[in-house]
Amino acid sequence: MVTSDQRRRQLAREKYERQQKRRAEARQKSRRRLAVIGAAVAVVVATLVGLVAGGVFDKDKKDEAADPAATPSASPTPQQSPSPAMAIDAKAKYTFDLKTSAGDVKFEMDAAKTPQTVNSFKSLADKNFFDNTKCHRLTTSGIFVLQCGDPQGTGMGGPGYTIADENLDALGKPNETGQVIYPAGTVAMANTGKPGSGGSQFFLVYKDSPLTPTYTPFGKIDAAGLKVLEEVAKAGTADGQQDGAPKTPVTIEKGTVTQN
Repeated sequence: MVTSDQRRRQLAREKYERQQKRRAEARQKSRRRLAVIGAAVAVVVATLVGLVAGGVFDKDKKDEAADPAATPSASPTPQQSPSPAMAIDAKAKYTFDLKTSAGDVKFEMDAAKTPQTVNSFKSLADKNFFDNTKCHRLTTSGIFVLQCGDPQGTGMGGPGYTIADENLDALGKPNETGQVIYPAGTVAMANTGKPGSGGSQFFLVYKDSPLTPTYTPFGKIDAAGLKVLEEVAKAGTADGQQDGAPKTPVTIEKGTVTQN
């Protein structure tokens, strides 16, 4: 016969065993849950690493670069100093003579229509700013330009100041898409897409190009210079894409601005 004291000890032992069992089951569940969470985290991390390696987060940049209608953009250095003081004859015409590795390109600039732009280019050229710089960008579809004037050769450089937009209505009234034609032979300022953001980068149009009238047109290329540009364009880009570094390297060996 089981005494009351023995029964009490038995019940206590059974209670203890049930508690231990529940604790063991709880630990197992916790370990399984942590294992699932860890696996999920590993999958997420692996996915993120794959996306970064694949350049997915750079999609917008890649799409922009691949866009055949991309604009002649530039990212000049932030304005750190004032633009040059006016030191030209605002009624005169000037010639910008580019001695390049692909041939000579000359264009005439009208100071009466674009005094700030011409004054800036004269000031920079007098300081040899453009010497030994690369024309870093060629576009062969949508718009047809060779872009130059970046001392870094990357599209990110500038003179340390910005200049005002000028002569924006020179090419006529925009069409229904808000564009005008920049004719072959035109030289215009590149910018960041914001008003008054031009620096030293400019683009040489070798074939009629539709663009919004937001790029200061300030020069006209001579016939010989246009032929040089057409030959560079004929070779295409270095990687065969529609927008990139020209396959035929174009380095401005010397840039000189003289009054006519």
